[in-house]
Amino acid sequence: MNKFHAKLLLAAAITLALGSAQVVADDKTAAKAKSGPVVDARQEAQIWTTYTLSPYLRANDLTVTVLDGKATLSGNVEDDVHKDLAGAIAAGVNGISDVDNKITVDADYKAPDRSSTRGYGDVVDDATITTAIKSKLLWSKHTEGMDTKVVTNAGKVELSGTVATQQAKQQAEKLAKNTDGVRSVDNKLQVSDKTADGKIYKKADAEKGSVIADSWITTKVKSTFMYSSNVAGSDISVKTDKGVVTLAGEVGSGAEQALAIELAQNIRGVKSVTSRQLVF
Repeated sequence: MNKFHAKLLLAAAITLALGSAQVVADDKTAAKAKSGPVVDARQEAQIWTTYTLSPYLRANDLTVTVLDGKATLSGNVEDDVHKDLAGAIAAGVNGISDVDNKITVDADYKAPDRSSTRGYGDVVDDATITTAIKSKLLWSKHTEGMDTKVVTNAGKVELSGTVATQQAKQQAEKLAKNTDGVRSVDNKLQVSDKTADGKIYKKADAEKGSVIADSWITTKVKSTFMYSSNVAGSDISVKTDKGVVTLAGEVGSGAEQALAIELAQNIRGVKSVTSRQLVF
């Protein structure tokens, strides 16, 4: 019996040792999966891409290196706020455990001249503007169903194609100008009574349509506020009941209040807008 128990204890010890070794091996494998050249490169790319997309950092000459979860930042910016922003972005990347922010703050620093070729951040900005304007034109009761084209280059927007009325042309330009990031609008829209599919545009037919859900209206009003450069949409509550939109919250001025009401009224399906609870 003693020999049996000795053999049993020996077998148990060996099993435990092998199990422990496997756990250590698994831990090392997991740690390795969370680090290494591939992971370092991915984290560097994520930080650098975010810098490129940021309008505050893209013009600066910044360098990023990552080694085993530690990000080292270097380069030049003109104020402390931009240095802090760069550090916060790096620290927010998944897997970054430490940030060595060696960026130099120089009030006299001048960003390098930008080439005539648009950078990645510029392309994304222009695409975002174009999408926002196209969306607002699609949601508007004035420009629905018309053949309108939007092109953006360095924040300069060109509108072309056709709209049904002069009012629609003016409304399209106003919506474009009121979009965040837009520097100017070249309105080349032509007034035509033909829709995008070649049919004659009739306002009565366009207004009939199908019943639009209140939830759809609420979402589009909120999105229109979000895309606007002159309305703080996050401060405005939007509710819709049978096509009647209720706006509540606080805005900065009477002009902002009036614009918020106008933007809501222009959304397809909106019958009226109540704004008694929208104050400034």
